[in-house]
Amino acid sequence: MTEKQTVRIEDRRDRWRFVCPREHRSWEPSNHHFWCSNCASHTEVDGVFHELLDRKTGETYTRDEVQLLTDFGPYDRDLD
Repeated sequence: MTEKQTVRIEDRRDRWRFVCPREHRSWEPSNHHFWCSNCASHTEVDGVFHELLDRKTGETYTRDEVQLLTDFGPYDRDLD
């Protein structure tokens, strides 16, 4: 198994680095995918998305390719 990309979802720097496909920082993990409140506020765009964009490297990561961490530990124990 390959090593997962760590994303600290409560860390300001990681929020600037990892964004939704439309480059918003207002995303949240949800039910094994991601959801962006900024995208969801537009009628022509769905807030649900499946890959985080790493603005530093240009790579994208699916939900099971990242380890989401909070200040208290893994966000979702069955994935992280």
